[in-house]
Amino acid sequence: MFFALTEDQQEFGAAVSTYLAERFDLAAVRQVVESDGDGNPESLWKAAGEQGWLAVTVPEEHDGLGLGLVEAQVIARALGAGVAPGPWRGTVLAAEAIRLAGSGEQKAAWLPRLATGEAIGALGLSRTVEYGAIADVVVTAEGLLTGADATPVASYDGTTRLATVSGGSVEALPGDVSSLQARAAVLAAADLVGTAREALSRTVAYDKDREQFGVPVGSFQAIKHALADLHVGVTMAEHAVLYAAHAVDTGLDDAPLAVSVAKAKAGDVAQQATAAMIQYHGGIGFTWEHEAHLFYKRAKRLAARYGSADAHRETIAALTI
Repeated sequence: MFFALTEDQQEFGAAVSTYLAERFDLAAVRQVVESDGDGNPESLWKAAGEQGWLAVTVPEEHDGLGLGLVEAQVIARALGAGVAPGPWRGTVLAAEAIRLAGSGEQKAAWLPRLATGEAIGALGLSRTVEYGAIADVVVTAEGLLTGADATPVASYDGTTRLATVSGGSVEALPGDVSSLQARAAVLAAADLVGTAREALSRTVAYDKDREQFGVPVGSFQAIKHALADLHVGVTMAEHAVLYAAHAVDTGLDDAPLAVSVAKAKAGDVAQQATAAMIQYHGGIGFTWEHEAHLFYKRAKRLAARYGSADAHRETIAALTI
């Protein structure tokens, strides 16, 4: 069976990548990383709302695109490749929770605003909440949390902002949100494979030009074989993430297994690829001035988010043995 992204899906991802390359490149990312701001640059957030990145899974009757997790993971990959900051994932997941489990009144109140970026969402299923300090609504196990107090939490990954939240008022979601953790894992895995692919591509390009003993270092057998192995690993993770998104979208029986395979593979290979990026850039790869640490820190943080590789491998074992 042939299974791949459609032309429209590929173009959607390409549009996000093109925007980031032309209007929010790594120099812009570094400005966010090195600033004390809220981590959500206005120009990027405006683009996310205007270009449909936030509306991807919101139903059309609530001003969304009415697409699925497959299309959402395309966006997540592009954002991962650009190590882009901002509460895109939390807002999309908050909208997913309300779409799946909200009442008619909750959908009408929140989905159009989340789809345009007028409101910011966050997912509060773990100890720290990404962009919890600026979120208008936080999805928790108890329901929709609004008006909460937020306490910023330091992170080694400057492409995000973390906080703990407390207080506020909680409004229960009447439906079932049991699939939300899986959807979060898929989007995090997609971000990871985007980060991994871009880190690998940049490393290969550098080692084709960098010379030692009069030849490109990429021609050395040890480096060449290591990069080839990483390419295979990243490709396998990309396909695993795509299938997991499809399995969740269509409610396949093997969706839980597919999600754990995708998150485990993506977490492992992203850390491997970003570590190799540092190593194979030589001395410059270890410096603050080089972009390698942006990729490495993002991969390290997201690899542990929504279940580490070890945790997901335990799930895989439980489902298959």
